[in-house]
Amino acid sequence: MTKTSEKKPAFRAGLKWAALGGISILNGYAIILMYARAEYAFALLTLILTSLGVYVFARKRTYAHRYIFPGVAGMILFIIFPLVYTIGLAFTNYSGTNQLSFERAQSVLMAQRFQSGESYQFSLYGQDNLYQLALETDEGVFVSDPVDLTTLSGAVSLRQASMPSSPKAPLKTVIQHRQQLSEVAAVLPNGEQLTMSGLRKFAASQPLYALQSDGETLINQKSQQVYQPNAAIGFYQEVDSQGQFIGEPMSPGFVVSAGWANFTRIFTDPGIQGPFLSIFVWTVLFAGLTVVFTLAVGVVLAQVVSWEALKGRGLYRVLLILPYAVPAFISILIFKGLFNQSFGEINQVLEGLFGLSPSWFTDPFLAKSMILIVNTWLGYPYMMILAMGLLKAIPDDLYEASAMDGAGPLDNFFRITLPMLVKPMIPLLIATFAFNFNNFVLIQLLTNGAPDMLGTSVPAGHTDLLVSYTYRIAFEGSGGQDFGLAGAIATIIFLLVGGLSLLNMKFTKLDAE
Repeated sequence: MTKTSEKKPAFRAGLKWAALGGISILNGYAIILMYARAEYAFALLTLILTSLGVYVFARKRTYAHRYIFPGVAGMILFIIFPLVYTIGLAFTNYSGTNQLSFERAQSVLMAQRFQSGESYQFSLYGQDNLYQLALETDEGVFVSDPVDLTTLSGAVSLRQASMPSSPKAPLKTVIQHRQQLSEVAAVLPNGEQLTMSGLRKFAASQPLYALQSDGETLINQKSQQVYQPNAAIGFYQEVDSQGQFIGEPMSPGFVVSAGWANFTRIFTDPGIQGPFLSIFVWTVLFAGLTVVFTLAVGVVLAQVVSWEALKGRGLYRVLLILPYAVPAFISILIFKGLFNQSFGEINQVLEGLFGLSPSWFTDPFLAKSMILIVNTWLGYPYMMILAMGLLKAIPDDLYEASAMDGAGPLDNFFRITLPMLVKPMIPLLIATFAFNFNNFVLIQLLTNGAPDMLGTSVPAGHTDLLVSYTYRIAFEGSGGQDFGLAGAIATIIFLLVGGLSLLNMKFTKLDAE
């Protein structure tokens, strides 16, 4: 009995160490692969999470923390890492045209070739993956020994001979093995090397660019132009005899440090500065007005459905909470149809009653008003539920004392009900403000930022919030997806939201005292 009880802890300990060892080996292999592919940030993230996990589960002192480790790992993985990574992007020129490392961009350029001699017709003869390569030149026919196209690579020597007697392969076979044929160098008896230049031709070719001894300068072997990396813009560019950059940048570009350039652009480029300030003001107004409107509607409706003299209160509560139960994206798309300028029911009613047909999606003021209306509809049930619970916590003695003093319903509402509701709700109101500050789904589905602003350097709309403005810069820019600039704006958004939240929490604390 004692021996069995002693074996169980030993077995469990062995199993634990085996599991930790296996996890460490697998993650170590993954880290090496990431590092080899220059994914340094993800390699470091994996290393930190793996090391932290092994440290927690391997030591007796920290073993009790195993219950909070998943939460800590999730916070690092989904909050801290994306935040740090985004801030890092803000200090680079990372964009749709500048995505590669310098070494990778250089290797892509050096892989380019140009035709430096005659081209010759070629054919394949054979079957069952064993084929002979035959080139027809002015000097005769040159044929290779039978080769396996599935494993073909490197150089293939050709000799002068007559056409092979085996059947000629169709073009379909050439297309199927095009990748292997394009990596082959056909060597003629005189030493000339030919590479595939078309589906039926081999030609003498050589690398378009030659790397110089400094490891950076490239010379175009066809035009003898000299190219050097321009670290200011992240592209190879032609240089003149004095070493000055001239001509157009040469794609692909590479990622370089941009310092504070992206942040400077936000406040100095008129095409960005104007839209950014306008969108920032609208974002603050949108988040603030949404809190005010949803709170007002929610509190009023909560008082109505809490009125004891109202019959069918339960049914009214269910009906008024229904907007909260319907997925937001469904409600938004329904409202998009209702506000349609030509066929929407809202415009049809307004036109029938008052002869009005508002341009909800093309007039900036009306578009913003529509967004506030829709967001109030989506948000009031949450405020109503909170208010319904808090109303029950208000002592009836306060209303009785107020009635004895001759106060009316409005006095009771503004002097008793509202203060006692709002004060406990302040943390939730702050959270609602922060949520709506980044309410991307509403803008994207309802207006997509429209109507667009004119004369801007980057895509911007009158109804864009900072978060949707950032998204459009990152993924919809006509001049290339500017992830660096988007990262700078996202960093500013984080600082603004964090600063506003801290400020509000400070005022909340002062009020509580």
